[in-house]
Amino acid sequence: MTNKAVRRWEHGDPNWSAAGAVSVDQAYRYCAELASRHYENFTVISWFVPSRLRPALAAIYAYCRGVDDLGDEWQGDRLAALDWWGEELDRAYRGHPTHPVFVALGDVLRQHPLPREEFEKLVEANRRDQVVTRYETIEDLYDYCRHSADPVGRLVLSLFGYHDPERKRLSDHICTALQLVNFLQDLGPDLARGRLYLPMQDLRRFGVDPDALLAGRPIDESRLAQAVAFEASRAQALFAAGAGLEAQVNWRLGRQLRLYRLGGLGILQGLAAIGYNSLRRRPTLSRAQKFSLAVGVLFGRTDAPPPRR
Repeated sequence: MTNKAVRRWEHGDPNWSAAGAVSVDQAYRYCAELASRHYENFTVISWFVPSRLRPALAAIYAYCRGVDDLGDEWQGDRLAALDWWGEELDRAYRGHPTHPVFVALGDVLRQHPLPREEFEKLVEANRRDQVVTRYETIEDLYDYCRHSADPVGRLVLSLFGYHDPERKRLSDHICTALQLVNFLQDLGPDLARGRLYLPMQDLRRFGVDPDALLAGRPIDESRLAQAVAFEASRAQALFAAGAGLEAQVNWRLGRQLRLYRLGGLGILQGLAAIGYNSLRRRPTLSRAQKFSLAVGVLFGRTDAPPPRR
């Protein structure tokens, strides 16, 4: 694989095939490298994941990363690019994909019965992003999360052999909470894309004009901070509602899920530390904090340190 070919693959270029075919081993290495470079709030694949499942989890992550990049960053026709991504998914399920993410994913599908509809929901979420820029109520936003976030948790559960409704329900709580955290963390960048992932009903309740916010007109930022704090409390409640999942799966997956949950809680603590003014500042977890968190989880830690200011 040449660097030029990798760049085309990473950005979903439908003309990538001019570079030639990719082997399954190459495809897995590509997905693993992608996963190692793109995580931020928590480690996507830690030592808690059994080594035999790490390549499969990297392929799932690469699929999720790829569809999000097409929906957020593709410079051409994004709907057409997402259609192409969906076509590659179909080829992966039928056994003859071309893009390296799907070459790896196709190999995963031969070994694990992963539900196709969860992959398709992620494409649908990014299609919505091209035409829907705001959400009136929290219920509307939760419906978006059922497509943009919850499928990821369900795919991970399936990979580990869990398919029951109760574990899926708990996983949905955690994934929706993580998505809400990301919305609060990325308020500024999302507004720059013309998207608002805070319910307009809640903004108006706190005296914030959603149209002014989207247009970049002056607003009372203290009122916006109150709205952000309110949405953060929703995420906190969802984390609490889903935390029981960690005891209902095997030890390794339970610790990995705790790492995800505590990473999200760490960002919420960071939001509190900056007065919930995420329009101006973006809380993150440092490498040292993520390492400390992982070590703590290994030894039974149940709380998260606040991110650096």
